[in-house]
Amino acid sequence: MALAEQQAEDMVMKEVKNFIGGEYRGSSAERSFDNIDPCTGQLIGKVYEAGREDVDAAVSAARDALDGPWGRMTDADRSELLYAIADGVDKRFDEFLEAECLDTGKPHSIASHIDIPRGAANFRIFADAVKNVSTEAFRMPTPDGNGAFNIAVRKPKGVIGVISPWNLPLLLMTWKVGPALACGNTVVVKPSEETPTTTALLGEVMNEVGVPTGVYNVVNGFGPDSAGAFLTEHPGVDAITFTGETRTGEIITQAAARGLRDVSMECGGKNPALVFADCDMDKAIEGTLRSVFANCGQVCLGTERVYVERPIFDEFVSRLAAEAGKFTLGLPQEAGTNMGPVVSHEHQQKVLSYYALAVEEGAEVVLGGGVPDMPAELAGGAWVEPTIWTGLADDARVVREEIFGPCCHIRPFDTEEEAIALANDTPYGLAAAVWTENMSRALRVSPQIDCGICWVNSWFLRDLRTAFGGSKESGIGREGGVHSLEFYTELQNVCIKI
Repeated sequence: MALAEQQAEDMVMKEVKNFIGGEYRGSSAERSFDNIDPCTGQLIGKVYEAGREDVDAAVSAARDALDGPWGRMTDADRSELLYAIADGVDKRFDEFLEAECLDTGKPHSIASHIDIPRGAANFRIFADAVKNVSTEAFRMPTPDGNGAFNIAVRKPKGVIGVISPWNLPLLLMTWKVGPALACGNTVVVKPSEETPTTTALLGEVMNEVGVPTGVYNVVNGFGPDSAGAFLTEHPGVDAITFTGETRTGEIITQAAARGLRDVSMECGGKNPALVFADCDMDKAIEGTLRSVFANCGQVCLGTERVYVERPIFDEFVSRLAAEAGKFTLGLPQEAGTNMGPVVSHEHQQKVLSYYALAVEEGAEVVLGGGVPDMPAELAGGAWVEPTIWTGLADDARVVREEIFGPCCHIRPFDTEEEAIALANDTPYGLAAAVWTENMSRALRVSPQIDCGICWVNSWFLRDLRTAFGGSKESGIGREGGVHSLEFYTELQNVCIKI
């Protein structure tokens, strides 16, 4: 029996349940859906869909924990538990790795260096941050001459609804859960229906290390008329944090408006890279190769629009295409695999529709543009080719709409001013990359790009203490470091008359 077939047979009865009040449970609505391996298209398990009753129970469990032992715990004690959670993930590293790669199809070589270790690290980072970030204090005069002191106090916001995406399921979920718990909140997490397993598995770690029941809850399902809507519309949820596409973010924001609940939204992007003629070409090729094709292009910070100064345009296109043509597509655990499938057949069809649209709009297909030939055991997977285009107009849909696949359009520019205008010609504003060895130019250009994070001569280099988020249609708010503490806490001023 082929390896992929054996894996599918071994996993077919695996169940992913909701995790509520420290216990795994099925569906009050008696509904479930299939979990599909994107590499093979085979069934790997069943996921129990949370009904409204299950979401009510999860929010109630979170509220009870907030009013109970978790709410009475000191920052230091909570931080110790967060360290224990991180250690628990590390101890079960291989189990988390296998689950993440089965859900997403991404290579072990990527998930073992990014997804799982960063997922654990998020708990350690914010366990430290909450102990080391100060608040403000002011002394003020009063008419009697004695004065008064004003002291700022951080308090947990309450029950946080966490809506996490499918592209980096563990990492981006813990990026939200870590600071939320560090600040004393409780959480109800709704992972993507495509990638629920590691979010559910984390519940076992929570129980193993002694996190009080109800602090961490998981409800599985979809958006409309399912767990996503039930959670974001629930009046017992005090704030909502979301990563995903812009349209979904708009719907969640509308739901959060009822009750004036706070939101943190990291949404879509159509991110540019500006490659100047004075760049280090080797660095620019290597960095752009990663920013376009990492995780099969399914990275919110990834590059889909590449603007290259005309004197080096032909060389850049040729070299990037040559390197992208070397990717090895295959099973996650195979040593040579450095690109997996996209997450689902539904997403495959979306990406392929843009591949067809690019040709209709007049693109020159430099590389790819279709479905790769895969071995028989992988032929049913959600595979797409790494793809590069040139020659499209600036108003082409392929240039303006987020595709979220392993593809980019490359266009020449002639002046610095033109490059900046092209970079900003989008309703999005999440990330950008600038490639130049002229630091005066880097410092001049970067602040003029409308985005939340701009890399110079690098990509995906993240200091978790810094602000992260998007502008325009790419999001609302910032998380990371003190900025996460600002979102996950309410700041109260205590005025004491002397």
